[in-house]
Amino acid sequence: MMAIETERLLLREMTDNDFHALYKVLSNSDIMQHYPYAFDENRVRGWIERNIQRCLKETGEMIGDCGLTMQLINGEIKPEIGYHIRADKQRKGYAKEAAIAVRDWTFNNTPFNIVYSFMKYTNEASAKTAMSYGCKQMGEFADEVNGITKVFAISKEEWINR
Repeated sequence: MMAIETERLLLREMTDNDFHALYKVLSNSDIMQHYPYAFDENRVRGWIERNIQRCLKETGEMIGDCGLTMQLINGEIKPEIGYHIRADKQRKGYAKEAAIAVRDWTFNNTPFNIVYSFMKYTNEASAKTAMSYGCKQMGEFADEVNGITKVFAISKEEWINR
């Protein structure tokens, strides 16, 4: 099982045992306010099957998810770093720390020369996280789900020269 460690986090593959902890994150309408919907049990189970998650190293407690996925962004499939953090653990730098680790792992271990984060135009917290791991806003586009989606990105060259 692949794992990435940071100072405070352990990013690891999800297991079925993570269902209840992740359900607390993805079913919370406040946390998911910028997502098209809060998740029901079936969607959470599907999410677990597709994603990498992160834990607090100190306790092993699951506090959300962060990972690299292939996403449809303005009509093209692109590598995206996404993140969701449990409400009581937000604004502590965990999303930034995890996204930096995933970004570094991506540029060191994959052929991708650019990674993206995209979000609903009203999701200021997610935009700040994208900028905190080195992204710049590359544009925005209209879509049926978000109304307007903002796209942020960092290239491997920018990462090397930072």
